[in-house]
Amino acid sequence: MQYAAHIYLWTECWSDREVGLFAHARKLGIDLLEISIGDDVHFDAALTKRAAVDAGMGIVIGPGGLWPEGADLSDDEPKNRQLAFDWHKRQIDLAVALGARAYSGALYGRPGKVLRRRPPVDEYARTAEGLHGLADYAQSVGVGLGIEPMSRFRTHLVNTPSQALHLVELAAHPHLKIAIDTYHLATEVRDLPAEIRKVGDRLMALHACENDRGVPGKGLMPWTEIFAALRETPAEFIEFESYNTSLGDFGWKRGMFQNQCPDGDAFVREGLAFVQALV
Repeated sequence: MQYAAHIYLWTECWSDREVGLFAHARKLGIDLLEISIGDDVHFDAALTKRAAVDAGMGIVIGPGGLWPEGADLSDDEPKNRQLAFDWHKRQIDLAVALGARAYSGALYGRPGKVLRRRPPVDEYARTAEGLHGLADYAQSVGVGLGIEPMSRFRTHLVNTPSQALHLVELAAHPHLKIAIDTYHLATEVRDLPAEIRKVGDRLMALHACENDRGVPGKGLMPWTEIFAALRETPAEFIEFESYNTSLGDFGWKRGMFQNQCPDGDAFVREGLAFVQALV
């Protein structure tokens, strides 16, 4: 099993100044860094790739930054679905330039968009069509592709692993996988181990996050049962993800209002010690 960490444990936005984080995270026992990308994130892809290779680290990217206005694979308007498709393809191209192993996140919709009405009956079908095309493209260029369920406060579309699996099955492409973030499921799932088993061989990764985004093992998540289920899947890595609450208002801007991650290094050390004992 490999271990990943999100850059948000240490920094608010990736840039050329952050490349030393690869070697730093490697010394802490991390194998992969997840970099959030978007239209507001600017850096030299070749420089980042070289720093990762030099440190013996892998890269995963996710669309945590700024998206084009309206871009949404599930949108009512075909032009917005096409806008999202084209934008996600560019991020897959960026993954290729970085040598990243996967592009993963709430690719099916637009994080923060929650319909306060019953969704259209064809919402899943048209979303699946877009995901099939992205999976086909990602496979052709050698980049993994994953979708991640998010809580009802971030999306109405895919809140549970079962819903993610249904969407993946509709997309009907073997290259499309699922990443499970336990924080997002704390308000959505009553039996998380059962959901992990249901996803089964479609599981790409587990984001081992406490119910409050704090260090795993210090909250309410049933970790022993979660990891028993995880061992039955081909999940490639376990990721630590939170927001560094010592960086001014960063935590507040990301919707985390308590001081769960004042020190990214300490977070990783404690998280690894807890998780490795269960793995």
